[in-house]
Amino acid sequence: MNLRHSPLQAEHEALRAKLVDFGGWEMPLSYPSGTVAEHLACRNAAAAFDVSHLGTVRVEGPGSLDLLQSALSNDLEKIGPQRAQYTHLLSEAGGVLDDLIVWWVDEERFEVMPNASNTSRVIEAMSGRDVTAERAVVAVQGPAARQVVAAVAPEAAQVGRFRVAAFEYGSSRCLVAGTGYTGEDGVECSVPLEAAASFWRALLEAGATPAGLGARDTLRLEAGLPLHGHELGPEINPLEAGLSWVVGWKKAKFRGKEALEQVRAAGGPARHLVGLVTAQRRPPRQHDQVLSRGEAVGEVTSGNFSPLLQRGIALAFVPSGIGPGDSVEIDLRGRPAAAEVVKPPFHTLDPNRRARP
Repeated sequence: MNLRHSPLQAEHEALRAKLVDFGGWEMPLSYPSGTVAEHLACRNAAAAFDVSHLGTVRVEGPGSLDLLQSALSNDLEKIGPQRAQYTHLLSEAGGVLDDLIVWWVDEERFEVMPNASNTSRVIEAMSGRDVTAERAVVAVQGPAARQVVAAVAPEAAQVGRFRVAAFEYGSSRCLVAGTGYTGEDGVECSVPLEAAASFWRALLEAGATPAGLGARDTLRLEAGLPLHGHELGPEINPLEAGLSWVVGWKKAKFRGKEALEQVRAAGGPARHLVGLVTAQRRPPRQHDQVLSRGEAVGEVTSGNFSPLLQRGIALAFVPSGIGPGDSVEIDLRGRPAAAEVVKPPFHTLDPNRRARP
């Protein structure tokens, strides 16, 4: 299989990144500083992530809004141009084929950003043009993220949370959204190919720590954010994942709406997603069994060691009757470990944690 490469491939190689196959792309897993150091740099200062593997499907022209409204679960009428929205592409059965972000750039132009391996699926559902190869996308996240970005592109640093704006970098016209996947404040910048390497280097010179997919995953888990293929998928609906707010119930029609209405009319899903915190450092892993009174009642979807809490944390599907405050066990590959059920995010459980802006 021929892997695709980010426009920043040479930059990662120069930084001696550990490169891995992710969704058909060769992307940095970590840099020599290591995943934990990169994770903490994001929590305490600023980190830069190359997320160019995410797709960009441009949908534009008359009728674009109606097309997206019928294809996606959330309601774009809640926002408007120059805003971004998290949403789902559902099957008729209500399962999540992909979760994605829509950047509503102007009246009749939308940049739809699916997960790396789902770009073709999104194009099939809503047409559009794949412009992934025409840009790099860099996420700058952390309490000092905007300060770092301001040193490189002042206009980009001013974009509001879930807002979208254009900015100039050198002679290149770029886009920025106040979005991210870490639980921290920050922005994501879409930069044309000719400016990508220079933009990346400028961010690092301004103080951002380069961070790879390893830290991106531990950060999103601490923030309680779902990952497609783990907490979301064709056999998982948004209500089970605790994401009913992603469903535009007032919209006349969208794919999967009828199936979700049936779940809601039946009193809700039989299972739901919860957070689990252990008292030990050994991390839970995907597919570990969740036990209640010695019986398997659920399964871990994502688990890892939390650099912030210094304990094992996990997301898991359990029966809807189990909730925050309950005690369960996780079978850590033959070694049961006590765990408390909590409501994510996890990083806010740290008593020394500063308030997020």
